[in-house]
Amino acid sequence: MMWNNDLKIKEFEYELPNTNIAFFPMEERDASKLLIYNQGNISETVFKNLASQLPPNAHLIFNDTRVIEARLYFTTVSGARIEIFCLEPADTDISTALTTQSAVRYKCLIGKASKWKKEEALKHTENGITLTAAKIEKVEDAFLVEFTWNKPLAFIEVLHLFGRMPLPPYIKRTTETSDAASYQTVYAKADGSVAAPTAGLHFTEAVFSSLHQKGISTDFVTLHVGAGTFMPVKTEKVADHHMHAELIEVRLDFLEKMLQQKNILRVAVGTTSLRTLESLYWLGYQVKTNAAFTPETLDVGQWLPYQNRNAVSAQAAIESLVLWMKKHQLTTFYTKTRLLIMPGYQFKTVGALITNFHQPGSTLLLLIAAITGNDWKKIYDYALQHNFRFLSYGDSSLLFLQPPTL
Repeated sequence: MMWNNDLKIKEFEYELPNTNIAFFPMEERDASKLLIYNQGNISETVFKNLASQLPPNAHLIFNDTRVIEARLYFTTVSGARIEIFCLEPADTDISTALTTQSAVRYKCLIGKASKWKKEEALKHTENGITLTAAKIEKVEDAFLVEFTWNKPLAFIEVLHLFGRMPLPPYIKRTTETSDAASYQTVYAKADGSVAAPTAGLHFTEAVFSSLHQKGISTDFVTLHVGAGTFMPVKTEKVADHHMHAELIEVRLDFLEKMLQQKNILRVAVGTTSLRTLESLYWLGYQVKTNAAFTPETLDVGQWLPYQNRNAVSAQAAIESLVLWMKKHQLTTFYTKTRLLIMPGYQFKTVGALITNFHQPGSTLLLLIAAITGNDWKKIYDYALQHNFRFLSYGDSSLLFLQPPTL
């Protein structure tokens, strides 16, 4: 793949007024605006009309991850309020961590960490259940925290009781009770994310019904969104940015279904679905070109696509991944992806993307530019001038790849 090693993040900055940021969701999810970008042309409609903008051979892929109540609050003996943001399990997969009882270790961000003495165990009691947090050590840019509790509950139940929904840092308000529902897609299933796959927030049963009435099919993948999705690119050059890792679930039945699909327009609902689909390709590429990978060593690095010029077809890559999973007797396995999609990236699995409007200077905006080229500026100028609402609770867009890959 051809890409510019000297690409500067300042080329992807734009002025985003506070008045364009959506701090609250629409009362009706599907009443949000929808911008359509196709062949360089821009139009708009209401999201509930999505089906009318797609051909009957469209196949929509959703991320069915569910946001967990990842923000926990404690008070030290000196009265300092400490916020603990649970990022990911420290030594096990997320499914095991969330179902474990009595104790679990998590990598966490800690607000006012200097106010929390390492030897002090923080405690919070609700309804006779006491949750205790012990700060173990600093790990990279986070902390290792051990949580214990005194009743036989799964950790996900503990989070339901003690935690709060982790709204993005740019939504500068107190979390409200309504966020527990509004910051969750209607099809959320797999607990594990600390941020919502926000493109999916616009979908309602009525939208699904209109899609199916037109013959448009749907399916689901799982990527657990990490807090790094909001991490700004702090380096001058994109090439110097360290991409965050996110956990994806790889299912054999989904891969086999991909191989059966012919002449479809695969539409990723959200950047997380898109990164998952493209990561499946790169997993398959690796096992096709190197049979030595094991389930413990197979993942997707951020520069993998740009270091391998002799790409194989999507069909060949997915076939190889299917054979590899069968060889290792896997129907499902979890791995991590750091895939960074930026201008110069060549898409392998998708023909269109449904997504919200993203922060200036973010890796998500780099992804948009990879799809639309310099037209991302035209798209965002149009959205700003026509009062589109931006970011997680904002409006949506449907972007067709140029040229379409499927």
